[in-house]
Amino acid sequence: MGSADIVPGVSGGTIALITGIYGHLIEAISKIKFAFIKPLFKGDFRGFINGLFDEIEFKFFIPLILGIGVAFLTLAKVVTYCMDVHTALTYSFFLGLIIASAVILFRKLEHINLKNLIFAIIGAILTFIFVSLNPMAANHSLIVLFFSGMIAICAMILPGISGSFLLLLLGQYEYMLTALHELHFSEIIVFVVGAVIGILGFSKILNYLLKNHEEVTMAFLIGVMLGSLKVPGVEIANSVGLNFAGLFPCLIVAVIGFALIIILETRFDYIE
Repeated sequence: MGSADIVPGVSGGTIALITGIYGHLIEAISKIKFAFIKPLFKGDFRGFINGLFDEIEFKFFIPLILGIGVAFLTLAKVVTYCMDVHTALTYSFFLGLIIASAVILFRKLEHINLKNLIFAIIGAILTFIFVSLNPMAANHSLIVLFFSGMIAICAMILPGISGSFLLLLLGQYEYMLTALHELHFSEIIVFVVGAVIGILGFSKILNYLLKNHEEVTMAFLIGVMLGSLKVPGVEIANSVGLNFAGLFPCLIVAVIGFALIIILETRFDYIE
């Protein structure tokens, strides 16, 4: 998830969906209400500890957060290098990932009806418009970074919508990558605090939708993924154009990405 969230156009939520932890992730986050803080005001430390472990699923979150953190710190340079030096091949791989993710989500739909089709089309159109926006010019003050974290994290847990691309639109993507490279702790901490607050609120909305309107939500997310294909598609077209000799390796890499995700999804289904 951390590796995917570094890349504009690829969603960590997509990886969570592929590996079968998406529903668990949204539900676990939505359960955090900070009620465990109340006993502290009464001096009840034991009540605080019990409430903390009741609300927060540490066995799930600790390895997940550690994995995302390690990816952010170690792979940021690798991913940006691949995007700069091997742009077409890198985005072809992402293209395969996204298409495979949409296929996986489509297979989870129990009904294919007009209502689901309409929501899928709406999701595709809105996402296509969103990824067509131009990046805005913005300063990098701590308050701007705080709200950028709040907004971007919502996209990061949505399959098909890239939090990194949203940061790119907000004018904060390269600045935050530099902050990670150079370990600017004040900027990183403020951004993370904003992200935590954003994800706690947004996860409750997502959890409600998945529990009460699962089919429509899934159909909308399929549309979101299809709409987001414009990002890798444009990058590939800008790099190789209509040159078949250049497109053929891209096609091979895209197929590899597609196959990898289908194999992973099958493997994780088998484990579950």
